[in-house]
Amino acid sequence: MTQKPNISGFDIRKLQAATGRPPYDPWRRVEAWRYTGPFTRANRLKGSFPGLYVGTGAFLIYLAYEQLFLKKDGHGHGSHRSEH
Repeated sequence: MTQKPNISGFDIRKLQAATGRPPYDPWRRVEAWRYTGPFTRANRLKGSFPGLYVGTGAFLIYLAYEQLFLKKDGHGHGSHRSEH
């Protein structure tokens, strides 16, 4: 199967070859610290919401406590009638 010619004349392979990483990057060693250790993407996201896990856990425990131990008395909103 032959490839159809591109009518725009744009060749993605030539672009990738021209914009590829140079064979030797003198700044690679200097910039490497930005992507290792505490600066990895996972560690940066983990520190973005410091109280999220504790707050969510406390809220779930409260919801379970409310469902299991607090009694419903049947006097919710709208059940009160004014009797004259």
